[in-house]
Amino acid sequence: MAAITPTAGAGTPGLNAVPSPVKAAISTNYLDFASGSGLDWSQQYLPDLIEQEAEVYGKRTISGFLAAIGAEEAMSSDQVIWTEQGRLHLSYKITGVSSDTLTIGASVGTSDTATGHAIRKGQTVIISDGASSPTVFKAYVKDIGGTGGNSTIDVAPYGAADVAGVSGIDTSSLASSGRVFVYGSEFKKGTSGMGNSSFDADNNPVQPEFKSFTNKPIILKDHYAVSGSDTSRVGWVEVSAEDGTSGYLWYLKAEAETRLRFTDYIEMAMIESEKSAGSSGAAGQLGAESGTEGLFKAIQDRGHTTSGIGGTSAVDDLGSFDEILKKFDEQGAIEEYMLYCNREVSLAIDDMLAAQNSYGASGTSYGVFSNSEDMALNLGFSGFRRASYDFYKSDWRYLNDVTLRGQAAFNDVRGVLIPAGTSTIYDEVVGQSMRRPFLHVRYRASQTDDRRMKTWVTGSVGGNITSDLDAMEINFLSERCLVVQGANNFMLLN
Repeated sequence: MAAITPTAGAGTPGLNAVPSPVKAAISTNYLDFASGSGLDWSQQYLPDLIEQEAEVYGKRTISGFLAAIGAEEAMSSDQVIWTEQGRLHLSYKITGVSSDTLTIGASVGTSDTATGHAIRKGQTVIISDGASSPTVFKAYVKDIGGTGGNSTIDVAPYGAADVAGVSGIDTSSLASSGRVFVYGSEFKKGTSGMGNSSFDADNNPVQPEFKSFTNKPIILKDHYAVSGSDTSRVGWVEVSAEDGTSGYLWYLKAEAETRLRFTDYIEMAMIESEKSAGSSGAAGQLGAESGTEGLFKAIQDRGHTTSGIGGTSAVDDLGSFDEILKKFDEQGAIEEYMLYCNREVSLAIDDMLAAQNSYGASGTSYGVFSNSEDMALNLGFSGFRRASYDFYKSDWRYLNDVTLRGQAAFNDVRGVLIPAGTSTIYDEVVGQSMRRPFLHVRYRASQTDDRRMKTWVTGSVGGNITSDLDAMEINFLSERCLVVQGANNFMLLN
């Protein structure tokens, strides 16, 4: 059977909100009753009018994502600062080998690229050469050294005279892909304990790493205006909007859609925004502190990305999920995740899960999926469990909307994996540890001004007379930022 490829008709409508480029008295400002104008009153027959405006696109707004998975809190500062715990155990990459001396690189499981370590003399370590079939051995740390006193360790293997004598060791792989972590310590009888001097360079106590993050709110604005004459002009079309606005006054529709569009902008700004670089064009226009860190940017900088889900092979897709599980195992193993994705990924996951049914290739198994011949066949999945992880899948309207990221040209983001539940952080403003959702929005508010979603009306129309302007101007403003706690537990599908 040939593939079905739908095409859009020549009359497919586009955006119908077109602002006037200039303030001028043009023909579209007035009714035209001339014959042939479309408002032809030269004939006496009344057409059959369908007054209700047809809703042909269903729900058009994309807001609601952050409200479903996060929370909102007020703030009264120009920035929000929070701290996150570092890892408890000591594990490092090995970047060089010289005899029994190992050069220590960045910490394993972090984005840290700095040299220096917290391994101490007298500790015992497990070392792997990092080869495809790794050789693993245990050793005693007999000394530390290098630049700054802590960039190398000298080890004494328990099962060989030196590192080169370890059976099966691949020293070249050890120098480029090796790993080491501390599992204990050992001392001779009658010796001093570790850290016999608080300032002993070889035995300094291990200090917890301080990790502080910050974000700042941005100000979003929009505006709608209508003249006094147009507010009293009644039409024959009964308009309606998603927020419940209805009636025969067209400006009600325009104002309602402006409000809905601004609400969507608020959410999209929290998802897409990024801070401006020092020499960027945006910094030149808005200042060096312009921009804010949105969800996608936070995951790209502090989380994980993958392009493995949604391939042509279901087996490969399942393998992609297994790789994701391994990555999450490194980050604390939060067992419940929400997967918000576009149609491509959603269908690929459905196909992947259906392929696990032994009858998937030749027919549909009724019992396994609780389907019967007398009911509608369910070919979709809303969630699944793999190993100890639960994934709950949901289509994300923002990634499917053809006027937004649903366009193929913006397919660089196909979904996001977000941990469910809450995290514990230390809030420096409140001064104590608090449990919050991994995602929450901070908006500016005080006793005198709440800037979460601020709306005010000016002019002399609509009962709120503030000036002699024969118009009603509706202003929208919000000041907010997004806090992404524990971004190391998030994953972006690109």
